Parts: sequence; C-alpha cells; structure tokens
Amino acid sequence: MNPTHYVVALLTLGLTTTSFSQSIIQLPTRHRHPLTGNRRIRADDSLYCASWRFSVETNDAGAWSSIPARCQDYVKEYVSGDRYLSDSDVVAGESLAFIRTVNVSAEDAGFESDKWSEIFDSNTFNEWVDLAEAPALPASLRFYKELQELGVTIFLLTGRDEFQRNVTVKNLAYAGYSNWERLFLREPSDEGKLATLYKSEKRLQIEDEGYTIQGSSGDQWSDLQGFAVAKRSFKLPNPMYYIA
Repeated sequence: MNPTHYVVALLTLGLTTTSFSQSIIQLPTRHRHPLTGNRRIRADDSLYCASWRFSVETNDAGAWSSIPARCQDYVKEYVSGDRYLSDSDVVAGESLAFIRTVNVSAEDAGFESDKWSEIFDSNTFNEWVDLAEAPALPASLRFYKELQELGVTIFLLTGRDEFQRNVTVKNLAYAGYSNWERLFLREPSDEGKLATLYKSEKRLQIEDEGYTIQGSSGDQWSDLQGFAVAKRSFKLPNPMYYIA
C-alpha cells in the first residue's frame, strides 16, 4: 500500500510571502459594496460584517482585495477574540475526525497557525518574520500533536521564501512544532507564481514520490484548490486577506 500523508498548509503563521507584488491587506477609507454602491446598508455593522465574513470564508466572495472599512474593527475583534479560536477549534476537530477514519499505512501530515498581524509592506513583513516569535494557533498545535500520535507523516507547505527557511524553522520550534517530514518554501523558480499553482505543484511532487494525500488544511482557498488536491480539504478561518 502506498504511504498515506495528511498535508496541511503551514503557510501562514498569519503570514504570506514577499514573492507577491500585490498588497496583502488593504484598508480603504471607504468601501463600495457591489450591490449597494455607496449607499450604507441599513443594518447593524456587526450583522453586515458577520455576513461579509461568511461570504469570504465560503469563497462566495471570490477574489477580494480589502476589508470593508466598516468591518475593520469587527475583523480585528474577531481574530483576537474567542469566536476565532472556537471556529478554528471546530475545523481542527472535523479534520481530526476525518483522519481517524483513514487506514494509515505509514504516516500522515498537517499544520496551520494564524495570528492577527497588521502587515502592510514587504519590509514590515520581513522584519516580523525575522523575529521568529509568531505563536501557534492553539487548535492547530493540538491537531498537529494528535496527528503525530496517530502516526501521520507531516508535510508543511508555506508561501514564505527559501531564504527565510532558518528563521521559519526557528519560529516553528518556538511555537511548539517539531518532527515534520518536510518543509516546503518558495524557491527562486517559484517566484511570481500564484499560490494555487505553486502549492499544487508541491502537492504533485509529494504524490509523484508515491504518497497519497488524504487531507489538507489552510486558511486560504489557494492552499486547497488547483490540482493534486487532497481527498479532504479543511478551510481555516481568515477574513484578514485573500491570496490567489
């Protein structure tokens, strides 16, 4: 039987990569809703913003470039509060329930960690990465440990660049992660590739080595879509930014 792997996009630690030329988080001074134009929706902001976040998380919004101005405080409160932790915990629980149904023939894989982070330009981002102090999302760390106990081989796939490998490994150790099978970062040949293509190619590389990718998780749809996709994919919450 082929080795079985549960692949998860390490991806963020609340981060993205400097390989992208576009801004990651754009905070506009005003938001033009596609249906209502500049007319303010007659509803409480928290209700509207909860619906906006639902549209983002289900990918109904498709490619989006900015948090609506009226939702910036809502999003910051969400990702720094109990609801974000609870949503992440539910996703981790569903992921764990699935992997327990898999007949693991060798080992399997997984990991994702997020935190609120105001990243506005590549210099700020790189300085933040160099600190190597991004904490793990508690639900993701628990899930990671559970996968290890189940004998799952863990692949980490991130949008960070190869030159950030040492600081990324340092950050992973700081956050409590260890003993993964392999950590993929963007090589020079990956520069300029959309995340969907880059991560699909890395998953295909894993499959070409004889592994079956049973599961995958990440906080971007580009972590999960494309080709060489997992048998099951699990989308973690992230209403902060969109990466194609």
